[in-house]
Amino acid sequence: MLRTRKLYEEDAYQSSCSASVLRVSRAEDGNAEHTGLWEIVLDQTVFFPEGGGQSADRGWIIPSGEETWEPAVVVDVRIVGDEIVHFVKPSGEDARTDGAQTFGAGQGDTRLPGEGDAVTASIDWGRRFGFMQNHTGEHILSGIMHARYGYDNVGFHLSDNTVTLDVSGSLSREQIIDVEWEANEAVYRNLPVMISYPDDAALAALSYRSKKEIEGQVRIVTIPDVDVCACCAPHVRHTGEIGIIKIVRAIRWGDGMRLTIESGGRAFGTIQKGQLVLEEISHLTNRSREESAEGVQHLLSEIEAYKERVKALSYEAAFLRLQALPTDAVNAFVFAQEMDAIVQRNLVNRLTEEHTGVCGVFVGDDENGYRYIIGSGNEDVREIQTLLREKCGAKGGGKPVMVQGSVKADEKALRGILPA
Repeated sequence: MLRTRKLYEEDAYQSSCSASVLRVSRAEDGNAEHTGLWEIVLDQTVFFPEGGGQSADRGWIIPSGEETWEPAVVVDVRIVGDEIVHFVKPSGEDARTDGAQTFGAGQGDTRLPGEGDAVTASIDWGRRFGFMQNHTGEHILSGIMHARYGYDNVGFHLSDNTVTLDVSGSLSREQIIDVEWEANEAVYRNLPVMISYPDDAALAALSYRSKKEIEGQVRIVTIPDVDVCACCAPHVRHTGEIGIIKIVRAIRWGDGMRLTIESGGRAFGTIQKGQLVLEEISHLTNRSREESAEGVQHLLSEIEAYKERVKALSYEAAFLRLQALPTDAVNAFVFAQEMDAIVQRNLVNRLTEEHTGVCGVFVGDDENGYRYIIGSGNEDVREIQTLLREKCGAKGGGKPVMVQGSVKADEKALRGILPA
């Protein structure tokens, strides 16, 4: 039996409460995540603790009647043994005052309450409501996939940045679209989201989803004709409050799939940003939004054609450079600002066929450095690689007949190291 009354289960819409402090202490040093924090245990709380894949509520605790003080910030909440522990982060340095902890001195500083003090605990309501929308949206999607395909929810994560749902089977693109459509139909119907605590007999006769075995009283969340699930988290009262449910990503995950989902305000924000991007793509491609994908594909095809043309010209330019080299030179080195990597390698191969010494091609400039390939049909070019590394800090490696790498040095310095 917990020492703290769970007001968040009685009314998910209650954003603050009065409470009495049962314990205040430093957080244990064994948990690095809570280093430097304080633990506050209350006789009742509106803060939902981390559980069921959902991050804990955040908010504030302040001694009652001391509103001129800055509240202690609640950064995490956990169930530890028989306590709901609020991990708080005050400002300033601590100094004991009348059984309480005072941080700083004067108006605007933070005061932690002492045991037996009356406090006001308030959650970040905007964050909580967003979590309620997203958690209820997950119930709807999980219920639909379970009813349609027999798939189970085998993992769920809800945090400030991500909502993921792991299912035990795979869905095609068309099936995902259908599930998403049906989920939003459940939103439009504005169905009630009902909470119940059935006794053992009623629970035994009830068909419900649960990711794990539950000991003690089971809390059931029911959305008529959509889902029946054991869950401890806060939810909206009616599905219409979710607004919209969107599956934004689906990937293979083990034997099933991981869906990244968004509901309510998160989904609206993502759709709004996506619409702005789509409008920009439409403008850039001079196509309608419906034809923007075709416009992008057309541009990609043009770019690929230009790349092939540039590569062809690069070949022509590279082999023109060969004609400028003395035909009787033993060693041959070419420096160029731009060159395709394949052209660069082919040019080195051509040079080693026409010159008996060491040959190389350096691509880049004095300011940003060069990428190089050096080869020879008769000598071990790793010795050159060693010199470049020792004198210029070059990075790379290779075999006796060919090495490659990169170096930050100017052409004059490099030619001073390379064999003439």
